[in-house]
Amino acid sequence: MNLAYIPSPSTGVIELGPIPLRGYAFCIIIGVFVAVWFGNKRWVARGGTAGTVADIAVWAVPFGLVGGRLYHVITDYQLYFSDGENWVDAFKIWQGGLGIWGAVAFGAVGAWIGCRRRGIPLPAWADALAPGIAFAQAIGRWGNWFNQELYGKETDLPWAVKISEGANRVAGTYHPTFLYESLWCVGVALLVIWADRRFKLGHGRAFALYVAAYCAGRGWIEYLRVDEAHHVLGLRLNVWTAIVVFVLAVVYMVISAKLRPGREEVVEPAAVEAPKDEAGGADGKDGADGKDGEDGTASEGSTDATDAKGSTDSTGSAASEETKASVPDAPSAEAKAPEDDADATPQKAEKS
Repeated sequence: MNLAYIPSPSTGVIELGPIPLRGYAFCIIIGVFVAVWFGNKRWVARGGTAGTVADIAVWAVPFGLVGGRLYHVITDYQLYFSDGENWVDAFKIWQGGLGIWGAVAFGAVGAWIGCRRRGIPLPAWADALAPGIAFAQAIGRWGNWFNQELYGKETDLPWAVKISEGANRVAGTYHPTFLYESLWCVGVALLVIWADRRFKLGHGRAFALYVAAYCAGRGWIEYLRVDEAHHVLGLRLNVWTAIVVFVLAVVYMVISAKLRPGREEVVEPAAVEAPKDEAGGADGKDGADGKDGEDGTASEGSTDATDAKGSTDSTGSAASEETKASVPDAPSAEAKAPEDDADATPQKAEKS
């Protein structure tokens, strides 16, 4: 008998009046906010502007949700389209079922659209967001705990999760694979943060490291799961997917490092141009040479100043000429000097 285990919630829904608050959806929403918040901090540190990550996430998140659901429905189609199942359940995303592979692939398409509209390189944006995505996955996995799904094989370990009797599940204690993956994702996020600081990863290599590290963990975690899944050559489909994506991520890192070493110096051109424009206006260079102001304001002002100066000079000259004309000519100092000397001589002679 297992005396220690992780209990599962009796329900995954909390009723707030007429509004049902579902644990799965709540975890997904918190994860998205954490990814955007942390990605924004990294983006600003790289030289981007605040709010850009959120603007692009408006495109990436909806695409990611659609892609994640499509991957799940396609790979587990028997849950929705086999005899006795209701195909409408395929749209009930709140009941769980998001494939990370489809979420990342479709989310990248949405992010590409958003980046293209802002003139931003997608690899740089993905590098900034990579650790945040891993943190978001770590939080989102707890949604599976609320739904009592994605657990592993039976075990009596102290950290086993207790599953209650329900549809498509048998009561017992099992490996909490949702917890394993959550902790693994936290480790992946910390690894990417460390590697990015240590090696200055750029051009999508931080994102590729996240993908490779996640796939490495997903492979062994997937092996522990007991939920129904398609098998290829004895391995679960998601294990093969993890292997293929891991190899592609590593190849990308190697080729990218050779073709584009280092990190992007400018990740958002608008963030660099804005301070230059403000500096130009502050130091008074704009319009100082008369080039700015196409309406001729600067040149017109200088013309007025010249005319005013010219009119002042001409007025002063005219006034001076009139003054000279109205005042009779006075004897100059040189002309008076001889007369004074002549008068002084006889006076001295008389006194002597």
